[in-house]
Amino acid sequence: MRPLEPHLNFAPELLLPAQGVRAAVFDVDGVLTDARIYIGESGELFKAFNTLDGHGLKLLARAGITPVVVTGRDSPAVRRRVADLGLQHACYGVHDKLAVTEQLLGQLQLDWSQLAVIGDDWPDLPLMVRAAFACAPAGAHVEARAAAHYVTQAEGGHGAAREFCDLLLCAQGRYASLLHSHLQTLDDGRSA
Repeated sequence: MRPLEPHLNFAPELLLPAQGVRAAVFDVDGVLTDARIYIGESGELFKAFNTLDGHGLKLLARAGITPVVVTGRDSPAVRRRVADLGLQHACYGVHDKLAVTEQLLGQLQLDWSQLAVIGDDWPDLPLMVRAAFACAPAGAHVEARAAAHYVTQAEGGHGAAREFCDLLLCAQGRYASLLHSHLQTLDDGRSA
């Protein structure tokens, strides 16, 4: 087997604020999806999720960073995706993301200095300005991009969440070890 060294790297000054992160909040529409909502006569029909993003969330959990979904909408598609990924923490149909996130932090026995957030629009701003590390996808609203420590190269629903996850894994010093562990087996019992 030939050696495989990580090719991904981020500037050290970017990784510094993310070093103490123990949980990461993900918005759904515009972050885990491309922000389009397909609605038929009987309601929302479907959402498209990216398997790169899903695998990134699973890697975070494996590295000891708790992935949390906090979304303003509620749909069977989102609930199914969260369940398929085995995520333990998700809040749906949230109108006040700040209040819900503060409750989640209390449940997890964490504070804002241990939280990272990726969001794309105004409802995510209260979290982004308080979190130790804030990220926005490339296609996010200008105010979300301005509040972010990092704006991904990828768009929401097209790998932005994975880029965020990879950055957090690099900041924790776990990226290389997780990559090398995948050279032995990819089977963790769940699909991304």
